[in-house]
Amino acid sequence: MLKTSPLDKHQERIAHRQPQVLAPPEAPHFIESRERPQPPHSAAIRTCLCAALTLAGWFLAGNPASTVAFVGAYIAGGVGATINMWEALRQRRLSVDLLMILAALGAAYLGDWIEGAVLLFLFSLSGTLEAYAFYRTRSSIESLIQLRPREAMLLRADGETRVSVASLKKGDTVRVRPGERISVDGEVIEGETSVDEATITGESDMVRKTAGSLVFAGTLNGRGCILVRMTRAVADTTLERIIRLVREAQAEKTPTQQFVESWQQPYVLSVLASSMLVFLGARLLHTSDWNDAFYHAMVLLVVASPCAVVVGSPAAVLSAIACAALRGVLFKGGYHLELLGRAEIMAFDKTGTITEGKPGVAAIWTSDGRDEDTLLRLAVAVEQNSEHHLAEALVAEAGQSGLTIPSVDEFESHTGLGVHGRVEGFWVGVGREGLFELHQVSIPPPVLVAARAFREEGKTALLVIVEGGISGVIALADRPRPHAAAALAALKQIGIQKNIILTGDHECVARAVARQVRADEVYAGLLPEQKVLELRGLMQGGKSLAMIGDGVNDAPALAVAPVGIAMGGAGTDVALEVADVVLMGDDLQALPFAVWLSWRTRRCIRQNMALAFGVIALLVLGSFLGLPLWLGVLGHEGSTLVVVLNGLRLLLTQPPFRSGA
Repeated sequence: MLKTSPLDKHQERIAHRQPQVLAPPEAPHFIESRERPQPPHSAAIRTCLCAALTLAGWFLAGNPASTVAFVGAYIAGGVGATINMWEALRQRRLSVDLLMILAALGAAYLGDWIEGAVLLFLFSLSGTLEAYAFYRTRSSIESLIQLRPREAMLLRADGETRVSVASLKKGDTVRVRPGERISVDGEVIEGETSVDEATITGESDMVRKTAGSLVFAGTLNGRGCILVRMTRAVADTTLERIIRLVREAQAEKTPTQQFVESWQQPYVLSVLASSMLVFLGARLLHTSDWNDAFYHAMVLLVVASPCAVVVGSPAAVLSAIACAALRGVLFKGGYHLELLGRAEIMAFDKTGTITEGKPGVAAIWTSDGRDEDTLLRLAVAVEQNSEHHLAEALVAEAGQSGLTIPSVDEFESHTGLGVHGRVEGFWVGVGREGLFELHQVSIPPPVLVAARAFREEGKTALLVIVEGGISGVIALADRPRPHAAAALAALKQIGIQKNIILTGDHECVARAVARQVRADEVYAGLLPEQKVLELRGLMQGGKSLAMIGDGVNDAPALAVAPVGIAMGGAGTDVALEVADVVLMGDDLQALPFAVWLSWRTRRCIRQNMALAFGVIALLVLGSFLGLPLWLGVLGHEGSTLVVVLNGLRLLLTQPPFRSGA
């Protein structure tokens, strides 16, 4: 017996790691009222002004106006860093901005106004580009807000009235005309159309909607006119929840970022102390000129500042989260984004994840070599009057094949056995062996052999016997999703060592599905608690894994796995709550993209850290070999610009395989 219930652990995880993921707003409000990110125009203006005044001071060298221009450049280039430094000091923290301000003031004291102004210009420029990069990642998500219409056509007893979407309440009915964006989450109660849901699920194809279908705010209606009854409040639509999740994900710090911030303050203190020691050492051992000794200290102060180190991780993580969200993949935080890329094993639930979760026609066998469509057409003619879920699968298969279905007479259903009727003058029976025994209809031996073979493969076998000698078997099974095999193959291609299926189904059924999708291992006949035990066994030896399920009965396993991934079903409550990563479009092709993006982000962070620390090491070494201040400034700020741009590349990155996300 487990000492701690997986469900208890799940609740603890929700409470401590994701305390506000699904917390609704305290008061209903429309998301247009929220503060939107603004481009850092003021920072850009200050940077440009700093550059202009620096050039003016350089051209006016020797003129008293030169000093005035340089002072203006210092003010324009240093105001942002000064504000940041002051805010950090108020919180009793030391930041790299302090190092930059001290270095610039030291250069001014030495009379090297031009070098101090260039330092502040480059520092301001890197900060502005960093702000624009983060603005780009945030605005790419916030642009989703603009997809919701401000007004909707509300149906009332006295007619239709155009009202503000913010005034709508759960249960209201709205009309959505052709070409309009759907303003609410709700259920279609009248009409038929196709909807572009790319903004929510990443699905590129139009999705057909009829009465009973769910639609989502922000999606684009096609050519049909529909009536939609609201099922969620305006402030709790799928679109709003996506934005809330992404905002929280962007605010969460990754392990790399936490590591950097943990030593940032001690590092700043050590740089200040080292600069003081260099100043004293240079004065005592190298030169008798105080200004020369101070110059050496200023060079070390500049080159040792870890600006590129501090910005290297968030620049990559924010870009990756934005890129993933626009493709229908939601990461609940940078922690999960980094962790997924370390996975060596991918564990899958079967029903609803690998498979579609509903039966479909897997095979048709005929005993006399006749056309399979003939057998299916006659079987569907009888089954179309049945309410059994297997009948729905037969009717759907006939519809996809474009078969013309004849009418049936003398229809009769026998619960647990099957149905029969008269089609085109012939008696037709569809069901189990007991149906034909009841009606004293002989079953040809080859039909029994074929039915037994299908059942041994884990399929449901429906016998079809038609008066006049036509007979056969229609096999039904929960079929794999269309792109499941390709998704698992892509996972192996990008480095996942094992794809494993965990299921409560019978072993023969699970193995049949595993063969179709080419999974490496199968664990069948498992209860939810047993899935948890299997996952813990797989993690022994330090193996990292991720678990993907449908977010309903897989909650314990998703909670135990280092990374839990849910098939989102366009934002179902359970999926958004229990998982660390959500595939909004229920498309397994998005899974290899998510893993690949995580791996690419981790590589980008490593590149940034290597570049940042490498440049610092070279510049610090150079500072003891006579490195001029201007070259130290260029190398230091140049590395910061490079890591920001390297992280921003993730917004535009494309996977090396086709992704359905």
